[in-house]
Amino acid sequence: MKKTFAALVAVATIAGSLASTPASAQRGVAAGVAAGLLGGAIIGGAIASSRPAYGGPVYVEEAPYPACRMVRERFWDGYDWRYRRVEVCN
Repeated sequence: MKKTFAALVAVATIAGSLASTPASAQRGVAAGVAAGLLGGAIIGGAIASSRPAYGGPVYVEEAPYPACRMVRERFWDGYDWRYRRVEVCN
């Protein structure tokens, strides 16, 4: 869908540039600014409405408490306090 939309925008841009008359300062800059804002609003609205703002609610069931788990245990090795991982089971 995105590739199709991008190709359509590219073709429309090229066709518009070929079909338009040469630029002149008679109309001033305001017409160009207005056309750019209008085109940006149309393309931005098309992109924004093509997908939802967020994925929706997600419900996650909590996992049951495991029978055994790894915990850090502090112990004295005769020289310094150290930590080791120990498996504790209920």
